[in-house]
Amino acid sequence: MAIATIMGTEIEFGITVKNDPDFDPISSCVLIVNAYREDPEGRILWDYDQENPLADARGFQVEGEKYTPNQQENIARNKTLINGARYYVDHAHPEYSGPEVTNARDVVIHEKAGERIVEMSRREANTLLPAGAEMLVYKNNSDRKGNSYGCHENYLMDRRTSFKQVVEPLLPFFATRQIWCGAGKVGSENRSHPCDYQISQRADFFETEVALDTMVKRPIVNTRDEPHADREKYRRLHVIVGDSNMSEYTIYLRNGVTALILSMIEDGAITKPLSLRDPVRAIREVSHDPSLRVKLPMEDGGQRTALEIQKGFLDMVLAYAASRTLDPIQKDVLQKWESVIESLGRNPMELDTKIDWIIKKRMIESYMGRKKLDWSDSQVQMLDLQYHDLRPDKGLYFLLERQGKVERIVTDEEIQYAVYHPPVDTRAYFRGECLRRYPGEVFGVNWDSISFGLGDDSIKRVMMSEPFKGTKQFVESLLDRSKTAAELLENMQS
Repeated sequence: MAIATIMGTEIEFGITVKNDPDFDPISSCVLIVNAYREDPEGRILWDYDQENPLADARGFQVEGEKYTPNQQENIARNKTLINGARYYVDHAHPEYSGPEVTNARDVVIHEKAGERIVEMSRREANTLLPAGAEMLVYKNNSDRKGNSYGCHENYLMDRRTSFKQVVEPLLPFFATRQIWCGAGKVGSENRSHPCDYQISQRADFFETEVALDTMVKRPIVNTRDEPHADREKYRRLHVIVGDSNMSEYTIYLRNGVTALILSMIEDGAITKPLSLRDPVRAIREVSHDPSLRVKLPMEDGGQRTALEIQKGFLDMVLAYAASRTLDPIQKDVLQKWESVIESLGRNPMELDTKIDWIIKKRMIESYMGRKKLDWSDSQVQMLDLQYHDLRPDKGLYFLLERQGKVERIVTDEEIQYAVYHPPVDTRAYFRGECLRRYPGEVFGVNWDSISFGLGDDSIKRVMMSEPFKGTKQFVESLLDRSKTAAELLENMQS
């Protein structure tokens, strides 16, 4: 039986500084991350000892050096937050890695909380810039100069399921799921065939089927083997193929449906052969065809559209769901996915309040009609970018949200609460509460450990290899009776 769901997202944001001829993305990223001053003393380290980015899920270790920053650089580049998240500098981008959650609705809440945290730090960073300069941040996936940055999804899986079993159904699923979770994009990049508008921002940048790298020769299925949990029991599927979405409805489906597919894989419930002959070519062809009519060559010699392939996966999930009990959120995800697939078959524009690429397409086409513009106009490209602007008063997605033109999944109150509070049903609760209650005694943090400095030069590391432990239900009373980290460690032994 498939293990219970644990998932989360990591968002790399696009950044620029207007009216700064000497703009340096790395120093600007350091500035914006450090402008978020939740930890005023800034002494907590990110524990790189617990990471191994060179481990490949296919069963080997790749050659290379594991980079570990010195203590000063570590502190400057990393913030671990009281809501259980990590906010840090990843190459030339600020990145927000949300806390572990157990369902798609909480993914939406905590991903949207991340947007607010980045926007808060952007405003604070702007007070430190020279007069006339302004930092801008976008939740998108490319800078139109050939550089792409990611939205990464993470799903806990049972290690007993072989990686080969995981990969085979995911290649056609990932190549075609963009028809309901793409973010939409004007034009093409990375030497792809020219187009006016495409479904996905990331599709042009994938060049191989399966690999470890995330920046060069990007794979549809990434093989990173860092479970951030008990390695004997779990693997973490690190998904790099998705777009950064603004629509809550799209985020909800993106993670909720993918989690259902993974559970089905673990339970051996993939019953239809849906393998594509060339997944890399297919992912681009699907993205460049908003009409959803392109026929993709299949491994069995036939041809199917992306919609037909997704219907095949939907049929399997419906049969799977009929044989077991889904929780209310899983049922809602499945109902919404089925409705979206039906709408895509009738007329994709029916989804112009729900699915990002369709919301954006409707918005841009309406503007083009009023202004008598075509797709090559620079104003149209600017509209595309402005859709992803994190400024609430400037971002076009937020304008549509205020006008009631996009469908919501969660409330503003839930999002704001998540800015300062961790989810209660995973180990993120213990991590976040330790940071809230004992900030001066926390020495280092990783997803699966937290270390305390107790004042006598000794460092005590608490391992958290089970993501389902450390929940509010099990540790709140322990934390309440532990006024210091030393008391916490003592009470944990009793």
